[in-house]
Amino acid sequence: MTLPFEMGVGAAAYMAVAILLSAFVRGYSGFGFSALVISASGLVTNPLHFVAVVVLCEALMSVQAWRGIGAFVDWRRVWLLLAGAAVGMPLGLWALTSISEDAARAVISGYVLLMCLILLAGWRLGRELRGPANFWAGIASGLANAPGMGGLPVVAFFAAQSMQANVFRATLVAYFPLLDIYAAPLYFYSGLVSWDTLWASLLALPMVFLGNWLGSRHFLNTDPQDFRKFAIGLLALLATLGLLKSVL
Repeated sequence: MTLPFEMGVGAAAYMAVAILLSAFVRGYSGFGFSALVISASGLVTNPLHFVAVVVLCEALMSVQAWRGIGAFVDWRRVWLLLAGAAVGMPLGLWALTSISEDAARAVISGYVLLMCLILLAGWRLGRELRGPANFWAGIASGLANAPGMGGLPVVAFFAAQSMQANVFRATLVAYFPLLDIYAAPLYFYSGLVSWDTLWASLLALPMVFLGNWLGSRHFLNTDPQDFRKFAIGLLALLATLGLLKSVL
């Protein structure tokens, strides 16, 4: 059997485990899947190979997680975020596809590491921002979604506010698939979608559904906030390794 993106058996097995664990983190904490998978893939292949893969998987996980959250979605935030992302994402894709593989790996790893530091720093705002600030957060999300990681700026923005946990998670779950629908044709136009993308997505789906289901059932006796810190720490480690790989 020919494996996608010319990966060897070892690299494919490593990515299968990475996708399963990333889906578990997503199901448990509500974020982190795309960033974890892209950061992990950068250690064994060109991380841009998995951009469209994680977008497809994110959309399906959002459908899987939709039950029971509709009443908690802050749709005003969602539409403002999407409007900003519509501006930011084409610019991000143009920049990312214009550089080399090592440069792309360095940019992605540096971005993830910066976002992890912001999240771990516990930056807080004095009040909730439900107006135009969400549009600017959407621009940052669109830029970051060029490598399929548009969730981290939104998570950092939401985490800095006094949002209820159910609204936090539900709004993210609603935003991601709509962002992915907008992103799909842009990825295709930028050459980030191929037959290997579809093949890799099909192989990944069993791990995605299983990990997301297990995580959403909270099979760990860990507070979600503590688990979120663990996920951010793991992201920071993968980003650091990716940055070292791109330099060395």
